[in-house]
Amino acid sequence: MDKKIFNDVFKILSNCKKIDIHTHLTSGRLMARGLDDIMLYHMVNSELYSAGSAYGDRVTEDRDEEEAEKRLEEAVPYVPFIRNTPLYRTVRTILKDLYDWSDEITPGNWRALHTCIKNSNKDDKARTCETLDRCKIVKLGTEITRRADGRDDDIFDYALEWAFFARAQWGQPDIALFELERAWNAKEPERPVPVTMKKEDRPLFKKTITSPENIKEAVAHYCSLIPYSDLTATTQHISTDIRYGTYSEDELALALKNRENAGKNEQSIYTSAIMAEFLRELQKHSNEIVFQFSIGAEALPYESGARLGQDTIRQLSDFIAEYPDLSFMCFNASRHCHQSLCTLVRELPNFSMAGFWWHSFFPGVMSEMIEERLDTIPVNRQCGYFSDAYSIDWVYGKNELLLTQYARVFSEKIEIGQYTLDDVEYIAEQIFFETPIKLLSFSI
Repeated sequence: MDKKIFNDVFKILSNCKKIDIHTHLTSGRLMARGLDDIMLYHMVNSELYSAGSAYGDRVTEDRDEEEAEKRLEEAVPYVPFIRNTPLYRTVRTILKDLYDWSDEITPGNWRALHTCIKNSNKDDKARTCETLDRCKIVKLGTEITRRADGRDDDIFDYALEWAFFARAQWGQPDIALFELERAWNAKEPERPVPVTMKKEDRPLFKKTITSPENIKEAVAHYCSLIPYSDLTATTQHISTDIRYGTYSEDELALALKNRENAGKNEQSIYTSAIMAEFLRELQKHSNEIVFQFSIGAEALPYESGARLGQDTIRQLSDFIAEYPDLSFMCFNASRHCHQSLCTLVRELPNFSMAGFWWHSFFPGVMSEMIEERLDTIPVNRQCGYFSDAYSIDWVYGKNELLLTQYARVFSEKIEIGQYTLDDVEYIAEQIFFETPIKLLSFSI
C-alpha cells in the first residue's frame, strides 16, 4: 500500500464531520469514571475472560469503587495475553491520546492509572466536547432512557431500546412473552433487560399474556408509550433461532397454553405474532421513526457468539418487503452473511446498513465489509459509523480503529484507479454525515 495515499486518505476521513448513530452513553456520565470504564468495556472483558480472568459477566454500570477495583485487580494479570488483539491496542490508543499514558498496564501501576483517569475527567462535559471535536463527531445517538434531565441534549439524539420481542435468551423459549408482559405492565419506557438475564431473576407481573387478544392489547399499550417525536429510531434484535412466519390464531392460542413446556416451535409462534402486530402498528408512524435491528449475535451464558442462518435472511426479506412504508436499518455482527444482506439493500429500497456491530468490529472483518458495501450499496443506503460505546473514550478509540480500515480500503481503490481523492471526500461526507441525517433525521 502506498503510504502517501494512505496518509492523504486518512487525513480526509479524520477531517470529515461524523455522526455516531448508536451508543449507550448516559447523560451526565460521559467520560470514563476510571480504568474500569475503558479496560472492562464488555468487548475487552470477553477477551480477558477468554484469557483466564474469573469474570465473564459485564461489570455493572452502577458499580461502586469497591466493585470496580475488585474487577480490575482480577483482570489486570491477564492483560499480557490480549496484547495481540486490536481492541487492546485501542485501549492503549485511548490511554495514550486522552491520558498521556504510554506504559503497559501491570499489577504494579494500574491503580495510579485508575486515579489519573478519574482526576482527568472531573470536568466531564468539557472533556467530552474536546474529545468529540478531535474526532469531528458532531452528534451521537443514545437510548432515550439514558437522557436523565436532558442536560446533554445538545450532543444527543435518541432511540428507543426497551422490549426486545425477537431476541432469544439462553434457555428461555418464552422470552418474547416476558418482554411484552414487562412493557404491558409499565407506565413509561424502561431500560432493556440484559442479554444475560437468567429466568430465575424475572419479576412477577400483575398482567400476563394468556390469549391472542392479550398480545394485541399489550402491543397497543407498548406503542402508545413510544415518544415518537423525541426519537430517531426504535431498536430491536432479530434472532436467527426463530422461524419467522404467519401462524393461525388457533396455533397461537395452543402455544400460549403450552407456555410452561414451550420449545422452539412455541418460541417462533410467540415471536412471529408479537412482531407482526408490532410492525403493523409501527408502520402507522413510518414518517416518524426507523426500525433499527441488530442481527448475527446469539446469546451464550455470558455475552454472545456470531451466528446467522440463511433462512433468517429469507424471512427477514419477507417482512421488510411486507412493510414497504417503514424504513429498516441493520446492525450486522456476521461476516459470512454480509453479502446476502447487501443484496437485500440493493432490491429493497426501505432497507439500509449501518456500521459494524459487536463481532464484526475487528479490522479484517470491517475492511472486507467496507469494500463490499462500497462496491454494492449506494451511499445514501449506508451509515458508516456507530461506536456502541458506553463512554466517550470508546467513541474516540473506535473512531480511530474504524477510520484506519476505511483508509486502507479507500487507498487500495485509489491505487487501482477506482476512486480519486475527490471521490473519497464525497463518499465519506455522505456515509458519515449526510446519510445519517437523511435516514434518521438527526438534528444538526
